Order: sequence, then C-alpha cells, then structure tokens
Amino acid sequence: MTLNHSASPHRRGFLNTTAGATATALMVHSSLAASENTELIRIGVVGCGGRGSGAVDDSLSINQNVKLVAAADVYVDNCVSKANQISRRHPDKIDLPMDRIYGGLDGYKRVLDDPEIDVVIMATPPGFRPSYVLQAVQAGKHVFAEKPTCVDPAGYRVCLQAHDLAIAGNTSIVTGTQYRRQTNYMGAVEQIRNGAIGDIVGATTRYCATGIWYRGRKEGMSDVEYQVNNWMHFIWLSGDQIAEQAIHNIDVMNWVMGGPPESAYGSGGRFTRPEDSEMWDNMSIDFTYPGNRIVSFQCRQIPKTESNNGNVIYGTTGTCYIPAASGVSTIDDRSGKRIWSMEGDIGAAYQQEHKDLIDAVRAGKPIVELKETADSSLTAVMGRMAAYSGRTVTWQFASQESKLDLFPKELEWSGSLPKPSFAVPGESPLT
Repeated sequence: MTLNHSASPHRRGFLNTTAGATATALMVHSSLAASENTELIRIGVVGCGGRGSGAVDDSLSINQNVKLVAAADVYVDNCVSKANQISRRHPDKIDLPMDRIYGGLDGYKRVLDDPEIDVVIMATPPGFRPSYVLQAVQAGKHVFAEKPTCVDPAGYRVCLQAHDLAIAGNTSIVTGTQYRRQTNYMGAVEQIRNGAIGDIVGATTRYCATGIWYRGRKEGMSDVEYQVNNWMHFIWLSGDQIAEQAIHNIDVMNWVMGGPPESAYGSGGRFTRPEDSEMWDNMSIDFTYPGNRIVSFQCRQIPKTESNNGNVIYGTTGTCYIPAASGVSTIDDRSGKRIWSMEGDIGAAYQQEHKDLIDAVRAGKPIVELKETADSSLTAVMGRMAAYSGRTVTWQFASQESKLDLFPKELEWSGSLPKPSFAVPGESPLT
C-alpha cells in the first residue's frame, strides 16, 4: 500500500527515510540521537485526559526541538485546560491555537489530516485505540499508543494490520509499556535470559489495589456520552481492570516467557462496583505457557483491601523478584542468598519511551512494537474471557477463532446504547 505523505514532501520523506529493514525492538538506545537531524518534530495528541497530558509532558520534558501543535478530545475544554497546564511547564514547546484544538468523536481525524504533524500520541479510552492507530499509520504518522492496544479479538487483528502497515510504510509505533524500558526490569529479564535462576518453572504476578474512579451520569447525557465519560466501567471501552490496568504485569510475563500463553482458566466476581458498572472487581487466572509453565495471576480493585503489585519468577536454581513502580529487582538462589539486585526509576522509563520514539524518527530507523503489546493485550482479554465464561480459553481460539467485537456498530454522540450488564459465568457465552 502506498501511503500519502502529502504536503511538505521533502520534509516528510526525510523523517520517514529508513536505512534498511524496520527494527522491532524492546528498546532503542539513545545512540540513535547521534543523528545530525534535529529538525523540529511536531506532535499531536488524541485524548486529553490524565494519561494523554502525562504522555505529552514526558515527551516535551525529555526531547529537544519538539512542539505540541494539535490536540483532540471529545471535550474541547479538556484540551484547553491540559494545554494551559503544559504551557506553564514547557512554554517554548507548545503552539496550540484554538483552531488546532478539536472536539467530538471525529476530532481525531483533524489531527490525522494535518500534513505538518509528525507524531501522534494516542491516549483515548482503549476501545478506540485499534482503529485510531491504524488510521494514523494510514495517514503516514509516527505513533505513540497507550496500553492496552485492544480490548477484544477483533481489535487485536486490527492492531496486527497496523503493525504490518507501519513496517511497510517506515513509520514507528511505540507503546506505553514503560516497564520494558525500566532499568531494573530490563536487568532482571537479562539475568533470567542468562540463566541466573536456571530454567523457568512458573511465576506469580499481582495487580491488587483499592478502588478506582467512577463518574456519575449527569442530567442530559446520552448513553454514548455517559459511557465515554465514565469509560473505565464499560467493557467495550476499557476491557475491564485486567486489560486496562493489569496489562503491565501480563506484558512482563509475556516478556519473561518469550511470548503469549497457550491457555487461560480462571474466575472472579464483583462485590463493590456501582450498579451500572460492567466491571468485575477481582479476577484470578492461571495462564499456561509453553513447557507447562504456569503463571498464577490476580488483579483486584476493592476499597480497604491490602495492595499487592509485583512479579515473582521461579526457576530451578533461584527466584527473581520484580516489584512494581520504582522498586528494586532482586534474585535469590535456592538457599535464600541474595545474588543480584538492581534499582529502577519508573519516571525515567515513562520518559524513555518517548525519547526512543523521537530518536527513531530522527534517525530514520523506525521502532514498530505494536504486535508484542497487542499480544499482551489479547492475553489479558483471553484471561477475561475465561473468567467471564467459566471456561478454558486457548490462544488459538482468542487470536484466530473468536468473533468477539465489542465496539458498537453505530456510535453517535447523542446516541443510545444497550443497557449495561455484567458477565455471569455459566451464562455469559464464549464467542
């Protein structure tokens, strides 16, 4: 497929030039910045909530000669307020007049249509992400895509299409799986690869926290507006906690294990969610990876409960502990003796993913990592499908056979949607 890079062909062509095969990499080191190309990189953001503004701030903080020049959100006021906050931190890196701020469900198209924008940050609710990322690649943009990249098998297949198209078009897709760029995570995986714990036997991973936000319905809101505004609580938008939040731990497990699991079996339920929330508030899944290696996974969002967030990988000669956030990764041998440790900084990792993206654009060596994040996203979806249905779900079924497509066939801002409902094992079908 030929991509239309439209206006400023010399500039756009230079930014998209590649010196060889497109690199799919866990991390592109800052040596890419050695390129003498320091031309201004123009950034647009789609989704101006907390994660969108955070991603913009990370990019502007770590990169030189970049500028935010366009923004879109269903609510224009979100863009304006976030732009004001960002401009106070980065006054020389924002040029965002009102005629480049777009609202509504189709505002993102105006960002993608702008031929001067080089990089688009995609930070909408996850349900929109597969289609939006694909359209961005079709428009010749480099993309930063937040996690998860899909919430159902249909979206997964769109992600694979976008990944392949980005490779063909020499454009980058970097994803918001910051642990893959955090020193203590990278160091731990390297130690495991080098045999520091022997052969991997299994693992446990937890993302157990307290409550999550909920936005009540305001008078006059349509079904669509209400659900998009309260997106965490509707599965077509968030994918439930296992996909929207616990994807980080699941991605680490896929990274450690070298790919996705073969099957998932699990359970869970809900005790504390608001009446119209479709979310469960806890899930426990056993993921079986090749070699009959079992990963015991739990996630929970219940107020007043004990939080537990981290990963433990068990080997034949030792155990590796990789905590969440800015913790210290460690390895103990079978006698309990500490044989390795490394500190990490999650703030630096959040910024590093944006530096890698901009460096790759300037060096003409695209990073395309959408597939691995889509694999992890579908792993989370597979676990959810198993818990919701009460049945074993295989990777083959989820990736190749399932027809599940949660995105509404008709979506208008003033439109209606089916009454919210939550899954009941034994009654909810596996499709």
